[in-house]
Amino acid sequence: MEHRKQQIAPVSIFIKRLARYAAFAFILIAFSVSIGTIGYHNIGDLEWLDSFHMACMILTGMGPVAEMKTDSAKLFSSLYALYSGVAFLSITAVFFAPIIHRLLHILQIDTEDK
Repeated sequence: MEHRKQQIAPVSIFIKRLARYAAFAFILIAFSVSIGTIGYHNIGDLEWLDSFHMACMILTGMGPVAEMKTDSAKLFSSLYALYSGVAFLSITAVFFAPIIHRLLHILQIDTEDK
């Protein structure tokens, strides 16, 4: 990304940068949903579609949709929920980073204390 004293990047470079960051965010989402789906299927004894549904609902913060019956399933569900909270915020930050950087660059906001 360009330094604050440099000119703002052309729109074509910004679009390419935005696509790279969006692709990385999508990879993080796919990785997170895969972990949840496999875990709910193997540990929570849910069917694949139900596991995917549960992982997506937890990752987005909507909440659980199936009851976990065993202690190991409850432990996995709890740890995945903690992971999902951090992952959701991180993925959002990764996606919006180039947009916020460009906006701040346009507004020329100086963050240094004077």
